[in-house]
Amino acid sequence: MTSKAQVLVVEDDSIISEDIQRSLKKLGYPVVGVFSSGEEALAKIESLHPDVVLMDIVLQGRLNGIDAANRIRSKFHLPVVFLTAYSDQITMARAKDAKPSGYITKPFTSDELDDVLKHVMKHPATEK
Repeated sequence: MTSKAQVLVVEDDSIISEDIQRSLKKLGYPVVGVFSSGEEALAKIESLHPDVVLMDIVLQGRLNGIDAANRIRSKFHLPVVFLTAYSDQITMARAKDAKPSGYITKPFTSDELDDVLKHVMKHPATEK
């Protein structure tokens, strides 16, 4: 694949969201949308045509990142990579049940972000 994956970012912390966007831009990944809630992402995802979704597990709003990821995976068959600062067993068990294509633990480096996205795009492994 010669072009980079188009990325949709779902992160409700504006500082972290800006950092992710800067990292993606520096790495050459086009950001097709940035949302702070799962509801917003679901409402706009079809028109944006992302290749992959970076999704915070804990989001404000009715849908947390795990529930939003389940809906995105089942409706749009897109790979979802979870962003998380939480690694407690209950949260991680729920996240694992959502069958994400990968995880990035906050804080992360640009190299870690690039490695995960490259791996996901080589092996998107979404269920249809």
